[in-house]
Amino acid sequence: MDSTTSLSVAIGCDEAGYELKQLLKPLIETWGYTLQDYGCYSSSPVLYPDIAAAVATAVGAGEHRLGILICGTGIGMAICANKIKGIRAAQAHDTYSAERARKSNDAQILSIGARVIGPELAKSIVKVFLESEFETGRSGAKVERISALEKANRQ
Repeated sequence: MDSTTSLSVAIGCDEAGYELKQLLKPLIETWGYTLQDYGCYSSSPVLYPDIAAAVATAVGAGEHRLGILICGTGIGMAICANKIKGIRAAQAHDTYSAERARKSNDAQILSIGARVIGPELAKSIVKVFLESEFETGRSGAKVERISALEKANRQ
């Protein structure tokens, strides 16, 4: 992953997360990240699995270092993203969980719920997630085991 990709973030949402995504995008860019928006592009209903898959596939392919998904609760997007091989997506509704998702689980995708957290908390959660780094120490073997489970169950 080159230095350009290391600051590249994929973002996507469904109609429930559209307003929050629009609020977060310019803020993330002021933090020095480049964004690619994978939709949706309005408050019209969409099939969120398609958006989650697009973001997760791009992150998994190394096009972006991290991804952010936003839906009503964050649950559906996380479930869908985790169906993509090699992806660890974590739902977080507080800064501690977002930090641990990166530091302990090497999650590449954050999923948040626009209907369950407010905009100010969402900003803090996203910032913590983007700024946290995986700590291999005690967690390295655990993440390796997660990858082994995925490989064993997807043959």
